[in-house]
Amino acid sequence: MSKKVLMITGDAVEALEVFYPYYRCLEEGLEVTIAAPSAKKLQTVCHDFTGEMETYVEKPAYGIEAHTSFKEIDPSDFDGLIIPGGRAPEYIRLDEHVPNILRHFFEENKPVGAICHAAQVLSVVSDVMEGREYTAYPACKPDVTACGATYSEEQVHTHRNLVSGQAWPDLPQFMKEFLTLLR
Repeated sequence: MSKKVLMITGDAVEALEVFYPYYRCLEEGLEVTIAAPSAKKLQTVCHDFTGEMETYVEKPAYGIEAHTSFKEIDPSDFDGLIIPGGRAPEYIRLDEHVPNILRHFFEENKPVGAICHAAQVLSVVSDVMEGREYTAYPACKPDVTACGATYSEEQVHTHRNLVSGQAWPDLPQFMKEFLTLLR
């Protein structure tokens, strides 16, 4: 029986941060379910830097299917959780079902992978995040510390059951660490 990984995301997810983990998990023979506020084709985005701006630019990227909605998820059916970044975290954290999904993975000590702006999602369970260490896109450092957690400057950081990464260039090491925890 293969292990099952849940990915929670929504529209405006960073394309590389959803596709790379999705395909990497499939390569490992894992069963992957993408959940979003509703089951639909999600619009991903590409974030990159240009010489003229002090922050990233956003461009439309590929579509990817969300297999199911958050309300239909029973987190006990899954062995691991991945939360991609992009702009999706800023609004999926408002969904009433997301905190219970997150709590399950932390209370059961199952592997959680959070990259880039995923720190915004983790902020909704600040009581669970208090005392933890993780990294995120540097602009999300206030979200990490507001939870009572310690922000790590490392590109990829593993603390207990949580693997975190700063951004899409960190995906190879991020996924290596996540898959190690999942095994």
